[in-house]
Formats: sequence, C-alpha cells, structure tokens
Amino acid sequence: MKKTLLACIAALSVGAAWADYPEKPVTIVVPFAAGGPTDKVARDLAEALRKPLNATIVIENVGGAGGTLGATKVSKASPDGYTLLLHHIGMATSPSLYRNLQYKTLDDFEYLGLINEVPMTIISRPTLPASSYADLAKWIEGNKGKINLANAGLGSASHLCGLLYQSTLKTDMTTVPYKGTGPAMTDLIGGQVDIMCDQTTNTTSQIESGKVKAFAVTTPKRLGGGLAKLPTLEEAGLKGFNVTIWHGLYAPKGTPKPVLEKINNALKTALKDADFHKREEALGAVIVTDARVNPADHKKFVEAEINKWGPVIKAAGQYAD
Repeated sequence: MKKTLLACIAALSVGAAWADYPEKPVTIVVPFAAGGPTDKVARDLAEALRKPLNATIVIENVGGAGGTLGATKVSKASPDGYTLLLHHIGMATSPSLYRNLQYKTLDDFEYLGLINEVPMTIISRPTLPASSYADLAKWIEGNKGKINLANAGLGSASHLCGLLYQSTLKTDMTTVPYKGTGPAMTDLIGGQVDIMCDQTTNTTSQIESGKVKAFAVTTPKRLGGGLAKLPTLEEAGLKGFNVTIWHGLYAPKGTPKPVLEKINNALKTALKDADFHKREEALGAVIVTDARVNPADHKKFVEAEINKWGPVIKAAGQYAD
C-alpha cells in the first residue's frame, strides 16, 4: 500500500514538473539539407504544430551520412522535449545500410507518431520504347544485363525502391548512383540512363510535362490529380510491391511521459490542419490518419519496415561505413 502511494506521488510530481512544457522554443532536427522533401515536410509540420503545442518551432538541418548524423545528434540530446527528430524511411533502413551506426533505432528514441506517406513512381527516359507497364516489363525481360537504373545516392528513396524493384523482378540492373535527385533526373531526361523509381515529390512535374515516361505507382490504390491514369504495380501484375516514403516524429529516449503526451496530442491536431493538408497534397503526400499516429503503433510499423528492408539491402550487399 505504501509503495503504491509513493509511486502515485512520484507520478504526480513528474507531471507537475512538466506542466508548463514548453517554456522555450522546440527544435526539430531534419537530418538532411534545407530545400529537400523532408525539410519541406518538417517546415509544413512546424507551422501546423505551433498553435496546438503553443511553442515556437525551430528547424535545424543536420545533413550528412544519409540522415544518420542528425539522428545521432537527437539520440544523444537532452531528453526534455526541446529537441525532436523528423526522419523518413531512412529510420528503418539505416540499421542495414550502415555498419557503424551510432544509435539503436528501436532503443534510443521515443516514438511520437507517423506523419505522412509519399508514393513512388516507376519512370523512364522519354525515348524508351514502351507505352505501358506491360511494354516496360517486356523491354526489361529482353534487355537483361543492359539496363541502367538511376538513383539519388546510397540510402535515398530512389535507391531503396530500385533495390526492391530488382529483388521483386529477380533481375539485376546496373545501378547508377548520383549525388542527389537533380543530376539523376537530368540524365534520365537526357537518355543517359534508362529507369528510375522515385517519389512523387520529385517526379510529378516531370511526368506532367512529358519529360519522362511514367508507368506505374507503388501504392495499393491509384493516386489522384495528374497521376490518376497511372496503374498501381499490383494492377500491372507485379504482386506485393508496395513502397512509400514515410515521415515520423521522434524524441530522445527517456523524455518524460507528460511531455510525450503533449507532443503527440499536438501532432494529432496538426495532422488535421487544413492548410497542412493542402501543403502536403501539393507534394503528392498522403497524411496518415490510422493507428500509426499513436506512439506504440508507430514503433511497431518501423520495426516491421526494418524487417522488410533488411533482407533486401543485405542481399544487394550495398553498405556504408
């Protein structure tokens, strides 16, 4: 009885200590350079979070090593709710891509909730002789050993999608890594490479302008807008291929529960913000509305993604130190 009473008093004391959180600006670390898709998501979310969290939100870009430098910084930050991490699918793929990761993905963070998912598209150079996914599949079959598959660099969305695409097709292609999506897209448009799988944030304008050919989307359902005519890979006959580039919010391990609850509640409110929806739709992103906005389900999802991507990455043998 006495132990139970002391535990209740301790819990109340912790809650009281953090009742006024936040009392200063909250920093969201983006583990990539400013101007990219993840940075844009973070800045959109910061705007939507300010009112429900009642705080000034500061974005800090800590790029390098495929997002692992920024994630490492947050894993070692003070667990007080004033330093958060907004990361994409790299949160789940880094454990397999990097041999010397400085943090444990499932142990060193508090999971706050999933934010959005960005679909991927299968695209090609404009001169590739195919007008449908069936044509593309036949072309791939007839050109084994001759196909150049572009990506934006190790750990990028296009790199990961390309690995899974080859694994699913059981076809090896010559992987051509670039230092970013820009130069990869330039060479695809120019015909120096054949195929790329990349997120709608990077491909929609090129598809709509006719600068590249588009064959399918990687989601279970068709997309809207200018990409509505594209079939899903499932429809096109490639069963079980479902890839999105998702973003989630994290805090350092040990952040007090009352603080985590405040942030999660503010996040859920922000995800319903009409302006946030408009900005994300412009990126081709879909706001998460299911159970993954809850910390426990968010963590289960990331663990499942680690298990999904680990074998694909290890089979390809593409690692970084």
